[in-house]
Amino acid sequence: MRKIEAQVSDPVSPRFSLAVTFAALKYPNYRLWFFGQLASLVGTWMQTTAQGYLVFELTRSPAYLGYVGFAGGVPSWILMMYGGVITDRVQRRTLLVITQIAMMLLAFILAGLSFANVVQPWHIIVLAFGLGIANAFDAPARQAFVLEMVDRRDMTNAIALNSMMFNAATAVGPAIAGIAYALVGPAWCFTINGLSFIAVIAALLMMRLAPQPPRVSTHSAMYDLREGLSYVANHAMIRSLILIALFISLFALGYGTLLPAWAVKVLGGDATTAGLLQSARGVGSLLGAFMIAALGRFNAKGKLLTVGMFLFPAMLILFASVQSVAISVLVLVLVGFGSMIIFNMLNTLIQTLVSDSLRGRVMGIYALTFFGSGPIGSLLAGGVADAVGEPLTVILGAGITLVCSTLFLIRIPKLRALE
Repeated sequence: MRKIEAQVSDPVSPRFSLAVTFAALKYPNYRLWFFGQLASLVGTWMQTTAQGYLVFELTRSPAYLGYVGFAGGVPSWILMMYGGVITDRVQRRTLLVITQIAMMLLAFILAGLSFANVVQPWHIIVLAFGLGIANAFDAPARQAFVLEMVDRRDMTNAIALNSMMFNAATAVGPAIAGIAYALVGPAWCFTINGLSFIAVIAALLMMRLAPQPPRVSTHSAMYDLREGLSYVANHAMIRSLILIALFISLFALGYGTLLPAWAVKVLGGDATTAGLLQSARGVGSLLGAFMIAALGRFNAKGKLLTVGMFLFPAMLILFASVQSVAISVLVLVLVGFGSMIIFNMLNTLIQTLVSDSLRGRVMGIYALTFFGSGPIGSLLAGGVADAVGEPLTVILGAGITLVCSTLFLIRIPKLRALE
């Protein structure tokens, strides 16, 4: 079946234009993906927000919030790189349909337990573990699937629009969840999430993709995995970019796990406040992604990455230093903006540098870094917060991140020159 796509021939644009900002939406397959994923991600953020507040309501423990995040990350450590191997061997659309169906069923199970008023913290941990298994195969497939929907020259724009989509959902989903939780309880948040997966499954099935060559390997899965690891280990710049993702995920991203407790203990709020905080960082990330998309096929990606590596932890320290809801929301917008610059540029630069034949495996390693180290950071943040409080925990993590960012830029000056 012939791939239907728009021919985008715009040169690098020195000024803002909608055609440049939304270039990837000229591809019919990407349009289906964008709007299907947007609907699904709104539901995902509704569940994430409602689940976090439900756990805190059941346990009154920030450490337990870390346990849930940790449970979701364990499968990533075990299976994510294997998920990258599978991504390089099978049709990526088929793999994505399977993972989305699995996530939908898990959401409905949690909704059923909540409607029956029998949900317990251990149920949520077990279901988070199941979701982590699905994510271990979904994440590398989703990353590598971009080049099946758009031309290589519009890959940066598509990645930026993916981030815009994700963070538009981050801005909307938690706010809706906070209101829905207060009005009708968490079960409806989980139900809406389950139903939202229908949109992305339908979008995937409706795509008209170009036939892909058979991805048959004559080697064992372990051989392919070692090949991917060796490639990353010997590619100095890809290795450096993945290490940056590791340190930032480990030390700086744990603040997100603490937001439900932060809303209550630091700001004196409730579920609506927690949703507002989540939405604020989503708005900032959305603005960051929009800026990157508006730049078009731009150079100086290394310089933009450098800006994000310092802006993000600096704004976290500022966030931890204020106790006003209004100011906290404004600062979280800048926190989200900085984090979006970092991870969008890391994703784009790695996908630009990687060989096509190893794309799934390398993106599996990158996804493992992000999804695997994040839960460790969540566990650390929850445990430290129990001992010294949420504000000091965030300040410590952000301080370590600033030191690591400085060392990376001193030791690897070529980072700033990446295009």
